[in-house]
Amino acid sequence: MADKVKLLLIDGNSVAFRAFYALYTQMDRFTNSEGLHTNAVFAFNNMLDNIVAQQKPDKILVAFDKSGGTFRTKMFGDYKGQRDAAPSELLEQLPVIKELLDDHGMAHYELQDYEADDIIGTLSREAEKAGWETTIVTGDRDLTQLATDHITVQVTKKGVAELETYTPAHIEDKFGLTPTQIIDMKGLMGDTSDNYPGVSKVGEKTAIKLVTQFGSIEDLYDNLDQLKPSKMKENLVNDEAQARLSKTLATIKVDAPLTIGLDDLHYAGPDIEKLRALYTRLDMRQALAKLPASAQETAVHEAITYTVLDDANLAALLDVDEPAAFEVEMLTENYHTADPIGWFVVTADQAFVSSDVTLLTLPAVQTWLTKASLSVFDGKRDIVAAARLGVTLPALAFDALLASYLLNPDQNANDLGQIAQDHGVSVPFDETVYGKGAKRHVPDEAELFTHFVEKGRAILALQPLLTTKLKEQEETHLFTELEMPLAQVLAQMEITGITLERATLKAMGDQWRSTQTVLEEKIYSEAGVKFNLNSPKQLGEVLFEKLNLPVIKKTKTGYSTSVEVLEELKSASPIIQDILDYRQVAKLFSTYVTGLLNAQLADGKIHTRYLQTLTQTGRLSSVDPNLQNIPARDEGKQVRKAFIPSKPGWQIFSSDYSQIELRVLAHISGDANMQEAFKEDRDIHANTAMKIFGLDSPDQVTPDMRRQAKATNFGIVYGISDFGLAKNIGITRKQAKAFIDGYFEQYPQVHDYMEKMVKVAREQGYVETLMHRRRYLGDIHSRNFNLRSFAERTAMNSPIQGSAADIIKVAMIRMQAMLDDHHLQSRMLLQVHDELIFEGPAEEMATLAELVPKVMDSAVSLAVPLKVESHYGPTWFDAK
Repeated sequence: MADKVKLLLIDGNSVAFRAFYALYTQMDRFTNSEGLHTNAVFAFNNMLDNIVAQQKPDKILVAFDKSGGTFRTKMFGDYKGQRDAAPSELLEQLPVIKELLDDHGMAHYELQDYEADDIIGTLSREAEKAGWETTIVTGDRDLTQLATDHITVQVTKKGVAELETYTPAHIEDKFGLTPTQIIDMKGLMGDTSDNYPGVSKVGEKTAIKLVTQFGSIEDLYDNLDQLKPSKMKENLVNDEAQARLSKTLATIKVDAPLTIGLDDLHYAGPDIEKLRALYTRLDMRQALAKLPASAQETAVHEAITYTVLDDANLAALLDVDEPAAFEVEMLTENYHTADPIGWFVVTADQAFVSSDVTLLTLPAVQTWLTKASLSVFDGKRDIVAAARLGVTLPALAFDALLASYLLNPDQNANDLGQIAQDHGVSVPFDETVYGKGAKRHVPDEAELFTHFVEKGRAILALQPLLTTKLKEQEETHLFTELEMPLAQVLAQMEITGITLERATLKAMGDQWRSTQTVLEEKIYSEAGVKFNLNSPKQLGEVLFEKLNLPVIKKTKTGYSTSVEVLEELKSASPIIQDILDYRQVAKLFSTYVTGLLNAQLADGKIHTRYLQTLTQTGRLSSVDPNLQNIPARDEGKQVRKAFIPSKPGWQIFSSDYSQIELRVLAHISGDANMQEAFKEDRDIHANTAMKIFGLDSPDQVTPDMRRQAKATNFGIVYGISDFGLAKNIGITRKQAKAFIDGYFEQYPQVHDYMEKMVKVAREQGYVETLMHRRRYLGDIHSRNFNLRSFAERTAMNSPIQGSAADIIKVAMIRMQAMLDDHHLQSRMLLQVHDELIFEGPAEEMATLAELVPKVMDSAVSLAVPLKVESHYGPTWFDAK
């Protein structure tokens, strides 16, 4: 006997609505380069993929509501009348969802005067008569009335990912009703969503009780005298007409006059190339990655063969003299602590793999490595991994991660599969071969080695593609002369690490613990009760219920006790400052004592990892732990005392650029007044304060004036508004506007530059740094004001921020060359934004003080001088 035909019916409007709100809080992330919102499309598409994979339907139809009224609104004018208009961000996605359905090969339909429910009700009953099995997917529980032994209704519970399956048995268990009695229940209780009234004061429980007792609304009213006198009975009598009308409104039509039938429902599967084009237009990268390869793509999944290396067959590898992909594979992300699980060398026609990393240490292999032309994905990782084995890699020929990052700095997931997909390389491997999170594991050798070969082939396939695109975007120089050499420098800095004096940090921690205890007892005394200070709920109850402080903000879980709220309450009670102090000390202890002690390795050092491909501006980031986040002021700066040289008689040397972003702004904008101030070595903040406050001499500038001018200077760089500036420096919005106006009067060409960069971004979709690093701005034409405004501010500041980042990268590369050329023992340890940290023998400090500023000053040639300040001492604290 042939299998029954499986029909899938989807309630398009309700599922689209649920899809939209499933990702509503992340909506800003889901827009394409044209400014179209895609959150609903994204979630709807995921639902389609999941439900089709689960159900494997033969026929599909997605039903939509037709715009305008229906027969129900003619019966009851207020039907759905209370609903707000759908958000424009959702409405703009509905046509795209229908296009998505077309490309998926799924029929969709709507009918004048009827709702999607009626289309689904009619088709499901026709399918049942034809002996088909039907699954209905909806966000509306009303459709559960259609459930039978051959019709299953799946209702979205959480977003669109989790579905609750309604069958007659499930409805019986959940409500004690039959599916058709759902209609009677709705008739009695009404529906606030659809805005029909039901009977006054009758809710779901009462409605279920009445339907269970009498069977239906009709039988209830036929036997109303069985009910004892009560207010409920009185309401039933008074609202009989409403109850009967509500049941009619709740009843889904199963005989709607459709112009399509079961014979019109075909599903042959998606049109891959149309989907590929749609996903590309919508910037839906995850969806793109799931599509199979097209004939036009570069395929790298021919039959996989490889040689498993051992001591006996190394000769085959040693004969290789052609470019090759290489990697030392680690299981976990932190390559300073992760164990290597193998390595590979893959050429155009050969592949060598091994799970024995000690082979890399053999003299013959090390000699081969010195002559090899190696392409990698994340070379810094490989350099460090090899160094931990005592192996030195040669200067690498190509790094696919760095190249792809330059081409698209928004793609920073460090995912080779995604990058390959983005550039049309079909990659059959998936990084989840290792599992995720705590469940990561080494797969069996055959799977591991296949993964190695696929990874190597992907790297080789990407190399010519990315190289060509770098040339097209004029970023070849940035890649070969900046990012690639920098990876070598950063790897050496990470390998060297910085020494942490454990005893100093522990003593600091003991002091903070003591301060924390004192503050804790003081707070309890002020509150008149002991409570959990780390519980926002308990703290909120103490502040706003026991102490009756004014409530500033409430959240879904209770009173807000955020820093912003507490800052606003400081004048209301002395307990607030103590709570803020307590939180600050607690954070210092957990982040900088516990965090750093846990990160210290067996050699007594901290080995941070620099992320070279994370930020869109080109700035480096530090993780595991974040050493760029060590405080430079207030109590937290004491932590720097725990960072010391690695050898007796050595010192820590610090050198940082002074106001580099403002100097870049002076150069890039061509503003004559700002350039003059820097050329004459004036205090730029005092210079700005004089103009803002109408002063004649720098001597008239007070510290507070300078502070406000400094905030204005740096705020302008980031496109700050009068509202933002007012909030930052505690002045009125009117005063802030006057400050900004005064700033642009002093530096008019800065204003011209800002306007020019927004125009450039609108015309070409990106802006560039001095070294041609690009920042793409997909939201520059967005219909959403907030997104568009952010893109405009980004257009203004990215060339400044990015150029400053490029300058310090150049300085680092030249600095390493200088240390090597002068055969100094001193070495570079850290980069903290605009600051470089070194360690070296005390006798080399004078040499560093002479050479380092020269190198940093001459990293680039600007219209204004770069200024560098240097200090040294026995700890990082003393060197700043």
